[in-house]
Amino acid sequence: MNIGIIIYSQTGNTNSVALKLQEKLYAAGHSVDIEQIEISGELGPRATNFQLKTKPDVDKYDALVFGAPVQAFSLSPAMKSYLTRMTSLKGKKVACFVTKQLSFSWTGGNQAINKMEKICKSNDGEVCGSGMVTWSSKRRDQKITEVIDRLSRLF
Repeated sequence: MNIGIIIYSQTGNTNSVALKLQEKLYAAGHSVDIEQIEISGELGPRATNFQLKTKPDVDKYDALVFGAPVQAFSLSPAMKSYLTRMTSLKGKKVACFVTKQLSFSWTGGNQAINKMEKICKSNDGEVCGSGMVTWSSKRRDQKITEVIDRLSRLF
């Protein structure tokens, strides 16, 4: 299966999870590309004054994984902007993951995942799973492994 992992990573945390997922999917015999969403302009909490410099093409993939950080208790504005502008996901399996700093449940992780899933479903994607990694957790490495294992079994 040809899988695209499309991410926005501001600090490198989301990218590090994507690289480990790519490794796992390669080992399972899949073709996997990581594509990064890049922006120009300032991207702070609730930012709207930025442009997407790169908009990865989803059409060339059989399945997709979207990954992004939680920013200001919600989905990163860069990922939200990208997802709302992408083409149809009809016939594609989709998974999502987020990375976040704060470990409390009310700090936006579930909200960000729900937003990603809702946008993907509205574009006819078959959302089949998601995961969340809390960067400040003492169990971070274990959680990364759990999320990667769960997502890799979806394809």
